[in-house]
Amino acid sequence: MPRYSFLGRPLKNDPNAETRSEKLHKMLAAAGVGSRRDMEALIESGAVTVNGLPAKVGDRVGPDDLVKIKGRAVKLVWEEVLPKVLIYHKQDGEIVSRDDPEGRTSVFDKLPRLKGQRWISVGRLDFNTEGLLIFTTSGELANRLSHPRYEVEREYAVRVLGELTREHMDRLTAGIELDDGVAQVDSIFAAGGEGANQWYQLVIREGRNREVRRLFEALGLTVSRLIRVRFGPVAMPPKVKRGMFLDLTDAQVRELLKWCGLTADQPANKPLGRRGEDASKVGHPYRRRIQGRGNG
Repeated sequence: MPRYSFLGRPLKNDPNAETRSEKLHKMLAAAGVGSRRDMEALIESGAVTVNGLPAKVGDRVGPDDLVKIKGRAVKLVWEEVLPKVLIYHKQDGEIVSRDDPEGRTSVFDKLPRLKGQRWISVGRLDFNTEGLLIFTTSGELANRLSHPRYEVEREYAVRVLGELTREHMDRLTAGIELDDGVAQVDSIFAAGGEGANQWYQLVIREGRNREVRRLFEALGLTVSRLIRVRFGPVAMPPKVKRGMFLDLTDAQVRELLKWCGLTADQPANKPLGRRGEDASKVGHPYRRRIQGRGNG
């Protein structure tokens, strides 16, 4: 009697195919086609087929299923293969997008070329914001780091024209009403400065558009420079200067996957980055005195 996959299609030679099945959108993300949410949208659009039949969100596939996107076969990765992960030091004046009607410089122009995969950015940075960006070929890893429900820490160095009072800091940690809801910082401390320009180090757990700048604007203060120095367990090594990228080693990638509750090919069930959890750094801690940077 023939055996069937979870999609109701006959299996070929793999006796363990049923136990190895995974959701289609997760496998497409793991193959580097895009993020999990992008893959769900792609499936809903009707562009994905499995063994010649239109796929649906929630379908499961096994090693013997033939998956195509717009008629082109996609190689799904079933063996344990580490995703590629690199960090990039974004410069002021670059966009985190592949397409821009204004023709501005894109961070994707600076990244190494990939064959059969694509770089997925973990979150974004505004056009005028500098600092750490993480790129990976794993949609699952990108989702675990950037999705709001995981509350992964983002740490910033902020230069302000003026000086924060104790009352300002209390308001930031208590929460400030913005036009898209209440926002707050987890922690903030002074990091020195000269004259009217003062530096502060702060941690938030969201990635809303221009969130840090809007928080300071609500206090009547202007952010003159903003640099992301850490995302979750990954800190910007001082040796990575603006416009430079650095590949994480296999050991660092495995450490990052473990921190996220993932293996190279299979997500675990535990969340990451919740309040109170340890966020030991991958790479070198970025804790230089901010006032030593100059005015940039």
